[in-house]
Amino acid sequence: MLTTNINAGDGQMEKRRINISSKRQITIPAKYFDSLGLDKELDCIYSKDMLILLPVKKEDPAFAEEILQDLIEQGFSGEKLLTEFKKANRKVRPAVEKLIEEADEIAKAASVNYIDPTDDIFGDEETEA
Repeated sequence: MLTTNINAGDGQMEKRRINISSKRQITIPAKYFDSLGLDKELDCIYSKDMLILLPVKKEDPAFAEEILQDLIEQGFSGEKLLTEFKKANRKVRPAVEKLIEEADEIAKAASVNYIDPTDDIFGDEETEA
């Protein structure tokens, strides 16, 4: 692996050449993996002939308390509570993404069929003059 330190003006940057497997997979050097606190996912952005890999931000625990409260009310505790919480928590993101997708579809349909009532409300100035 070829490693190069680059002075970026406002700080040091490190460039490292990594291999791509025949299955288009890369291995992230442990040093980078650990320092970024990576887990199982990265956001991959393609822009201006560059790939930018960003750590996925930790999920917002907004629903965590509600999920735990519901599971406790169902009688779960100990390891079973933890197992059921993990299952329920994994369902939150796909559910939210589906809601967003549905909202986007509704907004798109509404914008296609939208008729601006401004002229009906205020009248056409040319016809009134």
